[in-house]
Amino acid sequence: MELNTIQPAEGAKHAKRRVGRGIGSGLGKTSGRGHKGQKSRSGGFHKVGFEGGQMPLQRRLPKRGFKSTAAPFKAEVRLSDLEALPLTEIDVLSLKQAGVVGQLAKVVRVIFCGQLTKKINTKGLIVTKGAKVAIEALGGSVA
Repeated sequence: MELNTIQPAEGAKHAKRRVGRGIGSGLGKTSGRGHKGQKSRSGGFHKVGFEGGQMPLQRRLPKRGFKSTAAPFKAEVRLSDLEALPLTEIDVLSLKQAGVVGQLAKVVRVIFCGQLTKKINTKGLIVTKGAKVAIEALGGSVA
C-alpha cells in the first residue's frame, strides 16, 4: 500500500445534491420543494405548534393546577416516624440528621398517623390537634 493509492471505502463518498440545475438532475425547476406554499419559499417556516392561524392545541386546552415553590421547604412527619426515632427531644435539626425530612425543610408538621408509645418533647414543629392530644396523653410536650 502506498500513500498515493489510498482511497475512501466504496460508498463512503457521494456527489453533493445540486438543485435547480435542469430537468436531467431530477431536482430541476422547483428543486424538490413541490409547488407554491409557505414551505416552498426561502425563509418560509413557522414555529413548533403553529397550526396555520388556528388556535393552537396548547392554547385550546384549559390551564390546570400549579406547582408550589414552597413545597421543598415543607415536610410532614407521622407519629409513627417519631416513634421509630431513638430521641425524646425532637426538633427540625434532629429530624434532618435522622434523615426523616429533607435537608431543605424549614417547616415540619407532625400529623396524627400511627401509634405513639413513648414520651416525646417537640420543639419548633407544627403539630396537628390529634397529634398534640396523642403526645400530651403520654406526658410529652409540644412547644
